[in-house]
This record gives sequence, structure tokens and C-alpha cells, in this order.
Amino acid sequence: MNESAGFEDSVFFKLVRVVNLTARPFQQRVGRVHQLTLNEWRAMAVLGTRPGITATQLAELTGLDKMSVSRALAGLKRHKRLHRHEDPTDQRCSRLYLSSAGKTLFAAVSVEAKAREAELFAGVAAADLEHLNATLDRLIASAAGPDAQAAKPPSMLRPAPVTKAASGLAR
Repeated sequence: MNESAGFEDSVFFKLVRVVNLTARPFQQRVGRVHQLTLNEWRAMAVLGTRPGITATQLAELTGLDKMSVSRALAGLKRHKRLHRHEDPTDQRCSRLYLSSAGKTLFAAVSVEAKAREAELFAGVAAADLEHLNATLDRLIASAAGPDAQAAKPPSMLRPAPVTKAASGLAR
């Protein structure tokens, strides 16, 4: 960082600012309409593409702390957008799945999210986006720390096998 420049000129501050600016319209555009918080949407976005993960995995994939994930899951459950099923291989944890109402909302909000993403990146060249994506992957790995990646077996981020209970045929 250039010492003569203000903190607001640092890459870190700009990254935080971009996150805040892109998240700000969420409440007006999506949250109020669907009674959905930003963290509930973040959880849904992951669960919509990775059904059957655990709350711990959800925290790792979103970068949210465990308490924020817990609150988001409680909100999704309260609005009947989430199902929890016992893990057939580990009784100590449960697997998370969007309910049919959750899947419907996920599909609707995903369209809005993709439109917002298109607006945001409209003036950015494809090569720049590829470079940014690779850089963000490195930053995420760095922020997660070396122990986070080394401690995880490759299967940790794969969804659980679909069982009768998980697919909604039981319970």
C-alpha cells in the first residue's frame, strides 16, 4: 500500500467497499419482497447448488461465522425454506436441504442475482473477469489459511448421498 495514500485507496478497503456496494441494494430489491435476509440468501445460494452439506461446510463456503450461519438457517427454517436431515453416516451432524418452497425462492432470486451480476460486470472485459476470479480464489485460500485447506479431506465439500429421508420420501 502506498503510505501517502489514504486507507480508502488500499486494495483491501476497495474490496470491502465493493462487497458493501453490491450487497446494499439487496434489501430493497429482494429482501423486503421475499422476507429474506442477505445471509439467508447467501446460505440459499450455496444450498441451492450443494444440497446436503453441513452447517460447518456452509460456514466455510460462505465465509460467514457460525453464529451468522445459525441465524440464517433458523430464518430459512422459520419460513419453511429448509429441511435438516440426520447424516446417515454421522449422527452428530445434520445435512441441509432446501425445501420445495426454498427451491422455488432460490430459482426466483437467482434470476435477480444474475441480472445484478450482469449489471455490475457489464463494463469489465472477459479477460479481466477471469483474472479477477483467479485472484479472488487466491485471496480466499489465503484468508482461509493453510490449515483450513490441509485439514479438509477432498470429500468434505461434496454433498451427502441422497437418502430416502433426504429426498423427502420419508418423514
